[in-house]
Formats: sequence, structure tokens, C-alpha cells
Amino acid sequence: MASEDISQLADSLAKTQVGGGELSFKGRALKLDTAEAATEIIEEIEKFDNLQALCLEGNTIGVEAAKAIAKSLADKKELQKCLWSDMFTGRLRTEIPTALISLGNAVMSAGAQLTQLDLSDNAFGPDGVRSIETLLKSNACYTLQELRLNNCGMGIGGGQILAAALGECRRQSSAFGKPMALKVFIAGRNRLENEGAIALAGAFKSIGTLEEVHMTQNGINHQGITALAKAFTENPNLRVINLNDNTFTEEGAIAMAETLKTLQNIEVLNFGDCLVRSKGAVAIAEAVKHGLKKLKELNLSFGEIRKNAAITVAEAMEDKSLLEKLDLNGNCLGEEGCDQLREVMDSFKKQDLLTSLSDDESDGDGDGDEDDEDEEEEDDDDDDDDDDDDEDEEDEEGEEEEEEAREEEKEQVKV
Repeated sequence: MASEDISQLADSLAKTQVGGGELSFKGRALKLDTAEAATEIIEEIEKFDNLQALCLEGNTIGVEAAKAIAKSLADKKELQKCLWSDMFTGRLRTEIPTALISLGNAVMSAGAQLTQLDLSDNAFGPDGVRSIETLLKSNACYTLQELRLNNCGMGIGGGQILAAALGECRRQSSAFGKPMALKVFIAGRNRLENEGAIALAGAFKSIGTLEEVHMTQNGINHQGITALAKAFTENPNLRVINLNDNTFTEEGAIAMAETLKTLQNIEVLNFGDCLVRSKGAVAIAEAVKHGLKKLKELNLSFGEIRKNAAITVAEAMEDKSLLEKLDLNGNCLGEEGCDQLREVMDSFKKQDLLTSLSDDESDGDGDGDEDDEDEEEEDDDDDDDDDDDDEDEEDEEGEEEEEEAREEEKEQVKV
């Protein structure tokens, strides 16, 4: 073996054991199809005393390799963190559940008490969620603090299975005298939609210990957002709410604003690309203004917010001494509105905290929220016009019926 190859191998092995009880094979790009192919990992696990964290991220593990690795975990009672994101690249979806079941059974058999489970970036769909259902309900997860399932393609069904499993874990752990105290929940890019979000909201209500919730890009509309908002009121320790790239509209934004009035530990709010619109933005601004003393970041970018509403948001930042970033880019302010927004932030000596407004989407000067009101009035007028049309049609039909009745009477008279 060339000296260069030996050097690379030594460097790779040096990166394997991270320390602090963590054994990591992160980013090794290992393709493990068989038990034999997994020999290196198995040996490292077996000789690692007091294994607390196992990172398999950035490799691809087949069914037989997973079964062999699972056997090596059978006596690792100290295991707390399963860092298993992105470890099924190129695998058939039918392979993944079997592999996860093997690994989950090993964790349970070992009597491990997990604090973190990360299965992000594994496209396993609802079947994958079902394969970890038993693990999530087991006493191995009574101590779970972080659950990361970003970009797993769970869909509505997977979200509902997950919600039921978390709710059951909370119930069983409470009965055992050690209620699960989940702090971090991450499930972005999973196509959860309203039904999945509503199911998870039910679980969040019962958990009550959440500090961070990240559910970006899930196709959630105002019904799901409203359900989540109500659930968040039962989690007073929330610090981070990231619902970027869902669809609040005014109704969802107003519901979320009501919830924010009850939460005093919020540090980060990311409602960017959520179509909160002007009325929703004003409602959120009012909630922020009269509370949220710990706020560090507020993202209301790309929300179809007009000038006056954006200025109201900026004015709500006046006494936020911990503020680090305000993002209102991509709204409908116009050049004049952008200048006024900067002036407001500058008056608080916080202009540097305002992000770029280079993607402002206003065609004109974005002069206030009158356009929103006009749009609503037009909608109302359209509804009225529809009602008038219906009435006209009914009148015409009535006249036709009366005319037919008169003709019939004439015919009878003639007879």
C-alpha cells in the first residue's frame, strides 16, 4: 500500500472516534451491503467503552449490514444519541424499514435511554415512520429530548403515525413516573399538510415541554397553522418557532399572534414565505410589541406585506434590546416604503439589524394597505354581485312560471 493511501486511511480512522463518548463515521461514504462489509464499524462499536453517541450519517447501509451493526449494539446500554441521518442513499424504500426495525430493536434490547434520535434526510415515507413506531413508544424514548426527522417524505399518513406514537410515549412515560420531556422537534419538508399538522398539534398539546419546533415547507394552510398555534400555548418554554414556507394567510397569522401573546420565552420566529399579508403582519407586530422581550430574530419575508403594515412591524422592534435580525425582504413596500422602513429602524439605532430589501416585490410605491382593503371590498362586491345575479335569476324563473300558469289558465278557459 502506498504511503499516501496509508496516510489517508490513518486520517480516516482518526476521524472515526470523535471523543466525548461519540463514535462517528460521518461522511465516510461507506456502502455497506453485507455484514462483512460492515466489519470495521462493528469492531469499532464493540471495543468502544461507554458508547453514548453513534453517528452513521453520510453512508449507505443495507439490510444485512444493519442487522450486523444492530447485534454489536446489543450491550450498549449507555447509548443516548442515534445520529442516523442520510444513511440510506440509493436504497430501495422497501429495504429501509427492515434496517430501521433491526437497529431500533437493538436499542430497546440494550436498555438504552435515548436523548436524541436523528433520522433526517432518509426518504423512508410513511412505512419508515411505522418502522420506528415501536421504538418511539418504548421506554428507550421516555428520555427523548430531540427528535429530528427533516426531509423524510412522511406525508400525511406518516405524520399521523408519528403523532400517535409520540402521544402514546408521553402517556406511558407519565404513567411510569418519568414523563417524556421532548424539547426539539424538527420535521421540515415532509408534506405533512393540514391533516398531519393537526395530528401533531394534538401530540404537542400533551407533551408541553417543547422549546424548538421546525416544520418548514410542509404545505400547511391556515387550518393546520391554527391547530399548531393552539398547541403552542401549552408549551410555555418555546424559544424557536420555524414554520417557513407554509401558508398562514391572515387567518392563520392572527391565530398565531394570539398564541404569541402567551409565550414569553420566544427568541426566534421564522414565518418567512408564509403569506401572512398585511393584516396578519400587524397582528403579529402587536403581539411582539407588548411582549416577547427575548426576541432575537423575526422573519416575515415574502409575505405580501405592504408599507404601512411593515412599518408597524418595525415600530414593534423599538424596545427589543436583544434583537439581532428583522427580515422584511420580498414584500410590497415600494421604494418609498423601503426608505421609510430604514428610517424607522435607524431611529431606534437598529438599521443594521434590518436585512436587505433588494427583493421588494412592489410594482409601484406600495402606498399602504389600501390595496388590501380594496381587494377585500372587491371580493365583497363580487359576493354581492353573485347574490344579485342569483336574485335576478330567481325573479326571472318566477316570472316564467307565472307566465306559464297564465297560459295554462287561458287554455283551460278555451276548452
